[in-house]
Amino acid sequence: MFKSFSARFFMLLSLLAHVSFAEAEEASFPKVVESVSSTVVAIGIYSPLKQAGNQIRGTGFVVGDGKWVITNHHVVDEVLDPSVVEYYVAVHGKGKQVNALKATIEAVDIKHDLALLRINEALPAATLSSQAILPAGHEIAITGYPIGAVLGLYAATHRGYIAAVTPDALPNANSSQLTVDMLARLENADLIYQLDATAYPGNSGSPLYLPKTGEVIGVINKVFITGGKESAISTPTGISYAIPVKHVHALLNRVGN
Repeated sequence: MFKSFSARFFMLLSLLAHVSFAEAEEASFPKVVESVSSTVVAIGIYSPLKQAGNQIRGTGFVVGDGKWVITNHHVVDEVLDPSVVEYYVAVHGKGKQVNALKATIEAVDIKHDLALLRINEALPAATLSSQAILPAGHEIAITGYPIGAVLGLYAATHRGYIAAVTPDALPNANSSQLTVDMLARLENADLIYQLDATAYPGNSGSPLYLPKTGEVIGVINKVFITGGKESAISTPTGISYAIPVKHVHALLNRVGN
């Protein structure tokens, strides 16, 4: 009887300890979000002759010495007019209390949809994971500016899981929709994260990170949609994709960082 009681007692202690640890872990998540959010910027175009304010195109996050910003290449692929005042900006802050910093494109990785920008003022920098790629099942979080031009500059966070590690080619409804370019990518495809998490237009370039530590493990770059672009907002599939952080390290290494 004593052994049976002791076993039940230690099982209860173990359960209570597990519950306490889980509660403490959950309580720390807001602090992780706050820390990561301080490294996140909106990426836009400043062009006063075309429109007032900054035209927000996506999200980015600060790395390295605080003057480097990572985003998607497709966020900054618009050719700007050199004959007028027009340049990319990294907008930092919240609501109307923001600071728009001029951002120059220093390096791009078109294959992996990445761009590295330089700003002239140091901001809090994110911590990049040293792991090349994580397996499916890991819990993740995303912080960025979904539909930023409409909702304003209030960083939003979503949680989910790595659903799969998959070749970098979006699925199609049938094989007749496969293009030559997509077939070539499938034959020599890099692996990316498929996420059970909802991302929206504006989340491109958002950091994908671990909720426990805030370490960035990837960069959001696309979502799977079943209809037109509008369906990404009205009827999101909840399937998003992210580029592993190893390609961010490679881009930083190209500029000696």
